[in-house]
Amino acid sequence: MAAKIKKGDHVIVLSGKDKGKKGEVLKVIPRESRVVVSGVHIVKRHIRPSQADPEGGIKTFEAPIHISNVSAIDPKSGAPTRVGFTMLKDGKKVRVARKSGELLDD
Repeated sequence: MAAKIKKGDHVIVLSGKDKGKKGEVLKVIPRESRVVVSGVHIVKRHIRPSQADPEGGIKTFEAPIHISNVSAIDPKSGAPTRVGFTMLKDGKKVRVARKSGELLDD
């Protein structure tokens, strides 16, 4: 099945503590149905010093959130939209915003 949310997409968070925040998808984890969105779900972790990171300390980073809690942003209106698929005349399958019909793929 084709991915409805891809790396580089602009999404809005629909539920959770970061509801309403917008960001860009940095990473998609299809096996766990999760995505990492820039500036969303910031967590702190206490990291023990290691050879890779001799400093250690408290690090902040974006944690993954479930893909059902985000929605693609319509390029025309900026509102959340569902994602559909359509075939172009040259036979290429592309993603489209259901709200406006605009193409999401470049």
